[in-house]
Amino acid sequence: MGGLPRLLPPDATFCAQAEPLLDVKTLEQSTGWMKGILTVLPDARYELKSFARDTAGNNVAAYAVFYGTHTGPGGPVPLTGQRISTDYVSVMQFTGDKISHLTKIWDAGLAPKDLGWA
Repeated sequence: MGGLPRLLPPDATFCAQAEPLLDVKTLEQSTGWMKGILTVLPDARYELKSFARDTAGNNVAAYAVFYGTHTGPGGPVPLTGQRISTDYVSVMQFTGDKISHLTKIWDAGLAPKDLGWA
């Protein structure tokens, strides 16, 4: 069988103590959630601020700022045209050369307010 190699291990887990992501339990679900956000915030992008590797803990931490404007369909309210700028850290735990778990550290309480959703 040909094709592309599987980029996300099917058993890779995910967690975040952020209300919009409480039901997201796998890395694959997390990427699906982000894909949905790109519909609502079609100009979304991130700026990587810091990237660190902990060889003893076999993990990588990435700190970034996520930007976007609510100009796409969807979301909990009609289009607001408001912008978001929100900080987050993703800590990726590795098993071998694949991510086995990702923890997202994000204060999600401010994001809906910035977008005019709360």
